[in-house]
Amino acid sequence: MFLEDFEGGAMEKFKISLKAARVNANMTQEQVAKAVHRNKQTIVNWETGITDITFGDVLKLCELYGVPVELIRGPEKVNNE
Repeated sequence: MFLEDFEGGAMEKFKISLKAARVNANMTQEQVAKAVHRNKQTIVNWETGITDITFGDVLKLCELYGVPVELIRGPEKVNNE
């Protein structure tokens, strides 16, 4: 019965953010930036949704964090008004 509760997209609630995946991997934004050859501000912008991230970069982060891409939730867009 419990597994039936997850049918129809309910598992979406259990996805984690890029930031949560990084924190769970016990990494700082600086460490991630160095590992993926980006600057820290790029990592901040990806995590907060200020700038778009390519699927290739998502895959790199998932590999770095040890998290399947299916468990990553995209960042919420930030209103810059």
